[in-house]
Amino acid sequence: MVERAGAADGVRQRNLATVLRLIHLRGPASRSQLTAVTGLNRSTVAALAGELVELGLAQERAPQETNRVGRPSPVVSVAPGVIAIAVNPEVDAVTVAAVGLGGRVVARERIELDTVVSPAQTAELTRASIERWRDQELDGARLVGVGLAVPGLVRASDGLVRLAPHLAWRDAPVRDLVAAATGLPTAVGNDATLGAVAEHRFGAGRNVDDLVYLNGGASGIGGGLVVEGHAVTGAAGYAGEFGQNRPGIVAVADRRGGSGPGAGVLEDEVSRARLLDAVGLSSADEPTLAAAIAGSDDTLVAAEVARQRRILATALANAVNVLNPSVAILGGFLATLAERDMTGLLSAVVDQVIPGAADDLELRVAALGEDRLMIGAAEAAFAPLLAAPLAP
Repeated sequence: MVERAGAADGVRQRNLATVLRLIHLRGPASRSQLTAVTGLNRSTVAALAGELVELGLAQERAPQETNRVGRPSPVVSVAPGVIAIAVNPEVDAVTVAAVGLGGRVVARERIELDTVVSPAQTAELTRASIERWRDQELDGARLVGVGLAVPGLVRASDGLVRLAPHLAWRDAPVRDLVAAATGLPTAVGNDATLGAVAEHRFGAGRNVDDLVYLNGGASGIGGGLVVEGHAVTGAAGYAGEFGQNRPGIVAVADRRGGSGPGAGVLEDEVSRARLLDAVGLSSADEPTLAAAIAGSDDTLVAAEVARQRRILATALANAVNVLNPSVAILGGFLATLAERDMTGLLSAVVDQVIPGAADDLELRVAALGEDRLMIGAAEAAFAPLLAAPLAP
């Protein structure tokens, strides 16, 4: 009898997870729609929806009136008060956000810094943001955890940041520091990998099974991969480091990173810092930098944008040759570069790809904008809940 009860509990847990994940990723759905998608019977879906409501993870509402015959099916949606805290430490700022189930950003702040943030400071800034929000945006919220999107190599097995070169972090136990400071379960992942997850689930990569995502930020360029619908992280969690690849620079005059053994990597040449310098800014968030570039009539700015686009096209061509994605998504300042002329950038990529590999290739900019890393970090924090809604 114990074994049967355990098996039944396991089935119930999986079914609850299935329904919760559906309304998290797809949005509100009627019981009849959930019945059709899951293949479960109507009474089972009704019971599962009711249990998710009792657990505080979902809510049900009456459907809109229709002219259809029969009793309309109640609509099930995620509970708005279930929140994850998302954190992205960068060289010039730390961004903290509160994100609800379904990818809804409830609160967000960018904390600009004069010095590079340490793991301990990251933990303290996260704690302070939560405390500021508790009586306002997070009043009555259920906080399930913290997710950190870190620009560096994050070991998948334990969340240790092995190396975040631009932050000068090496073997940094930031997960444990944040968990101790906030009292919340904490997950850590590479920023671009989490950005790829967010865009795949909620943004420009939705319903795309094979995609490459490149993220350009203050700490350089990272990437994420989705193959056959699954995020690819590699043996230890370090896959997607496109910024450290050497794309090949055809024109000698395009090289800016020197000629030493460590020079010529993508993020040395395609660089947010170089764009900021071109437009005369010392620091800026993504919209400010994009506006400065768009509003400039300086020929030197135009030349720098064109130079970076040429090198970015070669890097993308290399990725397409190796991975054969159907979509390549660009986020951060890379989206700003791409949006100057998407058609021209795609043509430059296709010109460098083996015949046939880019026949159906699409270039897209990240649809989630500045929220992409926040939503991705929140997904890491939500993962245990989505997998096991009954877990304590």
